[in-house]
Amino acid sequence: MRPSVLATQRRAAVRALAEALVALAPGERVAVAVDGVDGVGKTVLADQLAEVIGSLPDGARTVVRVGIDGFHHPRARRYARGTGPDTFYDDSYDYEAIRTCVLEPFRSGRPLTPAVFDVEADKAVTPSCVETAGDTLLLVDGIFLQRSELAGQWDAVVFVDAPFAVTVPRGNVRFDGHHDPDPEAATNRRYVEGQRLYVAQVRPREQASWVFDNTDLDRPLLSPRGSAGGSPGAH
Repeated sequence: MRPSVLATQRRAAVRALAEALVALAPGERVAVAVDGVDGVGKTVLADQLAEVIGSLPDGARTVVRVGIDGFHHPRARRYARGTGPDTFYDDSYDYEAIRTCVLEPFRSGRPLTPAVFDVEADKAVTPSCVETAGDTLLLVDGIFLQRSELAGQWDAVVFVDAPFAVTVPRGNVRFDGHHDPDPEAATNRRYVEGQRLYVAQVRPREQASWVFDNTDLDRPLLSPRGSAGGSPGAH
């Protein structure tokens, strides 16, 4: 279910975060990760942030949106070592591609390539390049964005948070057919346990610049630098 940005508390939280992002390094390029587990609402939040920033008074930054889902490895690569949680965590994404196609060009002022792969069609894509201005705010949403392969690439990180009991059924709504809403179900093991590996190894909540608790879509809570405590699936 897509949250309403018109809900008073959500509007206030999204606007507060948008204003904080706009204030980062005025006049310079800024890359921000919108991190979090599957189904937590990263893409919707990033889209809403872009919308709100676009509606701020003159002087707000231009926003460019990119999603890590456009940088999947081919299916054969993702499943080459099996279907366990470790292969989901380690083999899903092409981090070299997102660095060389998005982050490095963005830093140097060259046009960036917003995607290289269509995961649904399981084939490479060649979208048009995107030009960016000198004060552009790049918002990249996705899972595993604080892995070591992307260390040092972000000027700030927003960790979008909610327990797996919320994110699994919320995320499964996107797919056709019946999907077990129980995070501990065998059908969810690859994804839930893979993300638990990330949480345990990287501690992304604690490393983030802000935590956006998205458990209640209409009443999110914004906290700086992981101050709200806890971790995904633990509350």
